Amino acid sequence: AQHRRVHSGEKPFACPDCGKSFADSSAFASHRRTHSGERPFTCPDCGRSFVHSSTFARHRRVHTGERPYGCGDCG
Repeated sequence: AQHRRVHSGEKPFACPDCGKSFADSSAFASHRRTHSGERPFTCPDCGRSFVHSSTFARHRRVHTGERPYGCGDCG
């Protein structure tokens, strides 16, 4: 049922703060944190916190030194 929204364009989850609409509830919940100020993902190394888990995961590379997208020519 949820996948059908990709094709139908239906976005039943509307943000009451800004009016932006979402097709799935998880994206809507994540968006709501931008208005509430909730930042549930906190870095144990530096204490910086993030709204989205993906942004937190990218930040973690600062501390681990991981560089997953190397240049094909120079590494």
